[in-house]
Amino acid sequence: MTNLRWLKWKITKYFRDQGLQVHLRPIRLGNTAIDGEVIGNGYRIALEIKTPRDDVTRGLGQLTEALAFGYDKAALVTTLNKAKKINPKVFVKTGFILLAADSAGRITNLTVA
Repeated sequence: MTNLRWLKWKITKYFRDQGLQVHLRPIRLGNTAIDGEVIGNGYRIALEIKTPRDDVTRGLGQLTEALAFGYDKAALVTTLNKAKKINPKVFVKTGFILLAADSAGRITNLTVA
């Protein structure tokens, strides 16, 4: 299974285990697209999934545009090794959520409040 398919599978399970709806498909928003969305009780979270080879900075731009198009929250999903290399100040300032999947498939919220 490729990194992207594995991450999509794990993040879907993570949110569905919390009783939330997950739609992982490209969603066009103006000049960009996000990888999916999570729908809860009256809120929507934009999801952008980045493999170790993807550009995280581009992902942050995609999430910013998602907020401009009405999403309540935005989350970047990546591998744990990639997430450890990202400065957490970015997520504190923007209010974005950083979710990381370790090699065993456990999802951890690394967002620092």
